[in-house]
Amino acid sequence: MALFSPFPNYIWNLSIAIAMESGGQIGEIVDVIDAAKEAAGTSADAGTSGFMKAWMSKAETLIGLAAEDEAAGRNFSAGQKLERAALYLFNGERMQAHGSPGRMETFQRARDCFDRACVLGKLNCERVEIPLESGGTMPALWTRAPNSGQGGEGRKPAVVYCNGLDSNKELLYWSWLPHALARRGISTLCVDQPGTGEALRLQNLPATAYSEAWASKAVDWLEQQAEVDPKAIGMTGISLGGHYAPRAVAYEPRFASGACWGANHNWHEVQYKRLQNEGENPVPHYWGHVYWVFGAKDKDDFFAKTKDMNLNGHMDRIKVPFLVTHGANDRQISVDYAHQAYAQLTNSPRAELKIFTPREGGVEHVGADNMAFGRDYIADWFAETLGGKTA
Repeated sequence: MALFSPFPNYIWNLSIAIAMESGGQIGEIVDVIDAAKEAAGTSADAGTSGFMKAWMSKAETLIGLAAEDEAAGRNFSAGQKLERAALYLFNGERMQAHGSPGRMETFQRARDCFDRACVLGKLNCERVEIPLESGGTMPALWTRAPNSGQGGEGRKPAVVYCNGLDSNKELLYWSWLPHALARRGISTLCVDQPGTGEALRLQNLPATAYSEAWASKAVDWLEQQAEVDPKAIGMTGISLGGHYAPRAVAYEPRFASGACWGANHNWHEVQYKRLQNEGENPVPHYWGHVYWVFGAKDKDDFFAKTKDMNLNGHMDRIKVPFLVTHGANDRQISVDYAHQAYAQLTNSPRAELKIFTPREGGVEHVGADNMAFGRDYIADWFAETLGGKTA
């Protein structure tokens, strides 16, 4: 299994894969590819404004069609079109350089489309705001397990699900892990933690290596929900969430289980490799992006702020079940880091390593070639370790 590669660079192909795996329609994506082909020839960085225009054009068509559906009372159809419009806008926006003209307006339009889609489509997805100790809030999406809470089957397990370097909570929702967990009787809290999504763009909250600071606030919020079993809360993260989730589980004792979708075991070391052009970048304009994410003014400041993005010496603090997953052909983060993370889970009562191979797929970074296998494996893991169901 290989990554669909219509463009001459990995970064744009990764973006196409994200759209495909997140619910985009193949015919619409083909139209975007055709519209963006000329811009792709100018380089992964230089052509990104053309890339965003191609996504925006398709989104605007869908927004118009959704308005026609809504006027006819066809709200479910309108909601589906607005979901795809939001996806395409988010996908174009995440590729732009920090400060690019129109970037923030595109992000806000994507948010508006998604929020409207939730209402019209009656999605199992509620927006919440979680106060942070340092000020500001952590915006999140709450997907409930069926029949949870008063009048249902009582308290259910829940999982905190965090972003990587360049994603947002809506893309977490569209990874379909919240849906897979809900089917197994588990609720999901998708968070825009500091350094990602709205927290970064609208509140200017930078990322921190010490993920337990904001993850603990997510646990506080979950403990206040009558539908949540406070003794059955898990934590997972995708991509750079492979640092944030293990770190949070290591330092927040209320987590009962953990998993990472991609083992970002020593991201600080990876940055030195990227200086030498080793491995693929997840977004164009890479160094400007990571400086923005971590609130760094230059390279030295960035490396100082990320010196603790390294889990060596921390994994042995994890004393609950923990799953490490990774793609065998991950071109961003070496599979060696998955083996390192797993080897250091010396105090976990149930440690597991799952490498996805060509036999099933999901071999690229966080399964960009096929997210189905990682999604199901992680959902089953939490069902088995938090008290959900697998059948």
